[in-house]
Amino acid sequence: MSSTGQKTTDAKHQQSTIEGDLPPRERLVRAASRLFYYEGVRAIGVERLIAEAGVTKATFYRHFAAKDDLVVAYLLTKDAYYKDVAEPLAAAHPPAEAIDLIFEAIAEHARERGFRGSPFLNAAAEYPDADHPVRALVTTHRDWIRTLFQELLTRLGHTDPKSAAGALLMLYDGAMAAGYLDDSTAAHKTLLDAVRLIRSGG
Repeated sequence: MSSTGQKTTDAKHQQSTIEGDLPPRERLVRAASRLFYYEGVRAIGVERLIAEAGVTKATFYRHFAAKDDLVVAYLLTKDAYYKDVAEPLAAAHPPAEAIDLIFEAIAEHARERGFRGSPFLNAAAEYPDADHPVRALVTTHRDWIRTLFQELLTRLGHTDPKSAAGALLMLYDGAMAAGYLDDSTAAHKTLLDAVRLIRSGG
């Protein structure tokens, strides 16, 4: 085996060992995060989740009454991830710079290996019932983004922060899709040009 192949195997073994030491609930959420994001929620059954997490069926149902509850837990980890990136930027920088930096972070995220778009939009596409808890969480996440943009635009003195925040949210959604489907370099420039136009009131 090449040194590169050996390093990859060693890294996977180390990750597997570390995850094996985690509590069962966290192992399930981590397994769900990988499988749901890369293969889709509906494509993954409980048996596969149990096998990937290395837990028993009884353990699964002790922590999650149904698979949909695990889907919600998975999305909550994604919600926390995006908040951990965006909120410190919003707090530490002037509003115009903060908006640009948030979208820079989105653009960089979209360039990551294995990026498959927004986990929230992906999940929403698999849950058509708007009253389902998964869709409620998707709505809550998007409301947070919209509110964050509106607060920054208000601080910036934008003449119509509510409307502009809605436009930035649409760009956010579009950036997630374009990062997966389009050339990342071209999408990056188009995205930032559009963000600056909206935040400047143009």
